[in-house]
Amino acid sequence: MLLLSFLLKRGKMLKAVADRIIVKLDSVAESAILLPDKQKICHNKGIVQSVGPLVTLVKNGDHIVFHPFDELDLPQPDSVVVRESSVLAIYDDE
Repeated sequence: MLLLSFLLKRGKMLKAVADRIIVKLDSVAESAILLPDKQKICHNKGIVQSVGPLVTLVKNGDHIVFHPFDELDLPQPDSVVVRESSVLAIYDDE
């Protein structure tokens, strides 16, 4: 995580690899699950920012719903990494 933080502070872009997808999360009010016993907010919606070369179902800019507990947090507070198999749906945001 320390290396990722360093690279992001220097303005470097992250690129997804393998079957991974980098997702920019929607706002908390619209798409989060609050777990009161753990005081953790679990997001499950966002916009695809980067896809790995093995990803076949989604592309950059798609709006997706993913399994809320399969994400890997990034140093950026509004982005996560998920596997393609965690994507539950692709939706139109119009």
